[in-house]
Amino acid sequence: MRANGSPERRRETGARGEDIAEKHLLRSGYCIVERNYRCREGELDIIAWQDDCLVFVEVRTRTGGGFGTPEESVTPLKRDRLALLADAYIQGLDEPPESWRIEVVGVELGSGGRVVRLEHIENVTG
Repeated sequence: MRANGSPERRRETGARGEDIAEKHLLRSGYCIVERNYRCREGELDIIAWQDDCLVFVEVRTRTGGGFGTPEESVTPLKRDRLALLADAYIQGLDEPPESWRIEVVGVELGSGGRVVRLEHIENVTG
């Protein structure tokens, strides 16, 4: 039996949160470009277009509320890291977007993996 904090369990929880976030974004009119983009600098969870803006989405998923909300775990240092990752992604494009932003989707899961709260924060760097 796996412990709740095992790496496998955390990956499963994270993947479930990303699936939930992706469905939310699609319902909100976003067009998903890529998930789990990895480069030397790190990983971007979801890259999408909303109208003419390229959006980099960090997904944070928690089970239980013992350590604050998922979105509160995106520190200023993490936001800076996300901006560096976004810049690295944009540098690899043939045509850079005119505008881009970073967003956070926080997902809280209850018993049985049921979504008890979803918070979508646009433009976390602004």
